[in-house]
Amino acid sequence: MNKKDSYKGYESYSYLKKGVDYKEFKLAKEINRVEPYIIPLDSYQEKKFKDFVNNNLIISLHDHPIVIPEDINELMQYERAGKEHMAYKGLSDSCIDAIFDNMMDGTCVISSDAGWKWVDVIHDIGMRSCDIEHQDFVIKGYGIEDIYRAKSEGKIAWFISLESSTMIENEVDRLDILYGLGVRIMGITYSESNSLGSGLKEKRDGGLTSFGRKAVDRMNALGIAVDVSHCGVQTALDTIEYSKKPIFITHTGARGLWNMNRLMPDEVFISCAEKGGVIGIEAAPHTTVTKAHKSHSIESYMEHFEYIKNLVGIEHVAFGPDALYGDHVGLHNLFSSNMSISEGMKSHDTAYDKIEYVKGMENPTEAMTNIIRWLIKNNYSEEDMNKVLGKNIIRVLKQVWVR
Repeated sequence: MNKKDSYKGYESYSYLKKGVDYKEFKLAKEINRVEPYIIPLDSYQEKKFKDFVNNNLIISLHDHPIVIPEDINELMQYERAGKEHMAYKGLSDSCIDAIFDNMMDGTCVISSDAGWKWVDVIHDIGMRSCDIEHQDFVIKGYGIEDIYRAKSEGKIAWFISLESSTMIENEVDRLDILYGLGVRIMGITYSESNSLGSGLKEKRDGGLTSFGRKAVDRMNALGIAVDVSHCGVQTALDTIEYSKKPIFITHTGARGLWNMNRLMPDEVFISCAEKGGVIGIEAAPHTTVTKAHKSHSIESYMEHFEYIKNLVGIEHVAFGPDALYGDHVGLHNLFSSNMSISEGMKSHDTAYDKIEYVKGMENPTEAMTNIIRWLIKNNYSEEDMNKVLGKNIIRVLKQVWVR
């Protein structure tokens, strides 16, 4: 992979005593948990890969750079303990310069199986931020300058991103608090509806609510980028139209390639691009499959990338793999009700192949490495690679972030 020499071996919460200050779990391997797959390149392409990684910004728009227990049956206990471990070792082996971490999202069940409670989200943000403060490899990011700093120092800029606004309930001032704690991208809804709008699981999509419009106004004023990845179609369209700033769809795929509720239709992509926004392609297990590639892999993933790129233009596409370090399929099985996975994964096309992991996209390290290698192998120019791996995201952040 691409070892970052600035990593000195820190492990999450090592400033505390294992088994005394917190319950210890045997965590999954951060590297080579399953048989790794790295896209082969010839010597000329290999040099291009190394040069590109060294000289250009690489940003993950949506990931979960944590490591979960090796025994997936311990995952619920692990999440309830409220101390997710950052995969520092795995990240040190990556080519990533900045990563948007979507925190506990649908697994935020510290005090309630339903998740998304205000106190739990604050706990998660504070605990993870505290861990970050006790090491010097990952930089907690607040603005664009932190991305450039991380690149220059061989480190990683870490940004807090939340997949829903459910926890603000009907209190718009809570957005100010979240911004003050470092939240820089925020979804309108997760799969379930909330006071802002309708989630993708709903049979009827009522669109962005009056309170939702108030919340979007506040996000625009604060400098929180808006995300509609888990929204119903009408709520997504309403949000894009109403927002004064361009928005992100941080992690999705094309319903035009695979007719699945979790993926977005073309009209949402077109509307997002017309407003100047950016669409990140996701690789959570069993999402971005296609009729040509029914077994989820880097190949099916990049087919979704090319479909959306051809639809809206390369200036409006990026990558949000939505990966983690550990058994992602097992996590989905365990949290299927919390995440509305069964509803989101309903496919109106023929059945896809069930997999144990996404080949070539198994974790954030492997995913971003193979995306770059795939682009090189398929003769993308350095200019276009720069756009989809960093510059498109930076462009939108410059318009949205107020610092």
